[in-house]
Amino acid sequence: MPAVVSSPVPAVLEKLGPLDAERIADLRPYLAAVPDPRSRQGRWYSLVSVLLVCACAAVSGAKSLDEIAEFAERATNTLLATLGIRCHLLGWRRSPKPVTIGRVLMALDGDALDQAIGAYLADQHHKLARTDPSASRVRRVIAVDGKALKGSARLDAPRRHLLSAVTHHPVATLAQVEVGAKTNETRHFKPLLAPLDLAGAVVTFDALHSVKANIAWLVETKKAHYIAVIKTNQPTAYAQLAALPWTSIKVQHTASATAHGRRESRSIKTCSLADNLGGIAFPHARLALRVHRRRKPTGQTESRESVFAVTSLDTHQAGPADLAAAVRGHWGIENSSHHIRDVTFAEDSSTVHAGSAPRAMASFRNLSIGTLKILGADNIAKTTRAIRHEPQRALAILGIISNPDTQGT
Repeated sequence: MPAVVSSPVPAVLEKLGPLDAERIADLRPYLAAVPDPRSRQGRWYSLVSVLLVCACAAVSGAKSLDEIAEFAERATNTLLATLGIRCHLLGWRRSPKPVTIGRVLMALDGDALDQAIGAYLADQHHKLARTDPSASRVRRVIAVDGKALKGSARLDAPRRHLLSAVTHHPVATLAQVEVGAKTNETRHFKPLLAPLDLAGAVVTFDALHSVKANIAWLVETKKAHYIAVIKTNQPTAYAQLAALPWTSIKVQHTASATAHGRRESRSIKTCSLADNLGGIAFPHARLALRVHRRRKPTGQTESRESVFAVTSLDTHQAGPADLAAAVRGHWGIENSSHHIRDVTFAEDSSTVHAGSAPRAMASFRNLSIGTLKILGADNIAKTTRAIRHEPQRALAILGIISNPDTQGT
C-alpha cells in the first residue's frame, strides 16, 4: 500500500484520483538504474535516497537545492526512512544538506537520469491508456522541442540547451538530451527518439528539424507519422507549399477561444499531395496544411499569421480537426511545459550551473510536471503548494511504498 495519509485531502489533490499501485508505478526501481558516480569510501547516503529526496521535493514545488534540502529537513523520521535515509547508531536520521545534494547532481550521469525518468513517465502514460478508455482511443502525439536553461550561463561557458520529446496530452517528457547549442538540435534528433516506441505515433516538430534524412528515418525505421512545420529554411518545399491553390480550397475546420486577455481563432486547409504528380520535396509527405491564426489582445490591433506544414498522415488517417489539434498542441508545449518550468519552478532564475546539476534539476521538474499532469492535475502551482504543506503526500504520488522498518539500513 502507498504511504497512508490520515489528514483531509485538499480539493486540488482530490483531482488526482486514487493513488494506488494500479495507477502509479514505484519510482525507486527506475532510479536504481542510475549509476552512482561517487567513490564507495565515505559514502553515507545511497544514490537512490538522494534522488528520491530530489523527486519528492520537486513534486512539492522545490525550485532550488536549498528548497530540496528544506523539504528533507521538514520530513519526519518515518518519511526519511521510507526514502532510504540511513539511521545512525544513536537512532537519528540526518537529511542531506544542499552541498551534498549539489555534489551528487553535479557528478551524475545526465543521460542515465533522463532515461530513468523518461521510462517512468512512459510507463505512467501506458498505465493511463489502460485505465482510461478515452485515452486509449487517441493517437499519441509527441512534440520535439528545445529549451535553454538561461541561468546556467557563465562568463566562460554558454547556457545549457536541452532537447526534449514531450507528449501533447497529457504533457509528459519521455526523453531529453543536452545539446551544445540550439543550432546543434538537428543532429540530436535521432538519438533523442531512438529509444522510444513510436510505432503509430505522430511526431511534431518545427522547421529546425525538417531535415529529409531525419524524417525518412522516422517513417521508415520508427514506423511513425510526422507533422513538420515548413519555413523558408526549406526553400524548395516552402515554395511548393506556397504555390498550392490555397485560395480555391475551402476552410475545413475552425476553432476560436477567448482567454488570458485575448481572442484567438484558427482555421485549417488541407491539400493532398500525389506522388505521381511530383508530390512535395519532402519524404513520405501526403498532405499539405495551411493554418491561419488570428489573435487580438484586448485593446490592441489584430495580428494574423499563416503557417505551412506537411504530414505523412493521409485523409483517412486524420481529419482536419485532428491535424489542427496536433499543430496547436505543438505550439502549446511552450505553455504546458516550458512556461510551468520557468514560472512555477523558476527555472530561468536558477543559478545552478556546475556539471550535470542544471540538467538534473530540469529532469526532476519534468518528472514533477509529467507525473501530476498524468494523474489529472490542471494547475501545477496549486497542486505543488498543497503537497508542500504535507510532504508525505509526495510518496503516494510517486508510488513509493511505506517501509515498516523504521530502523533503516
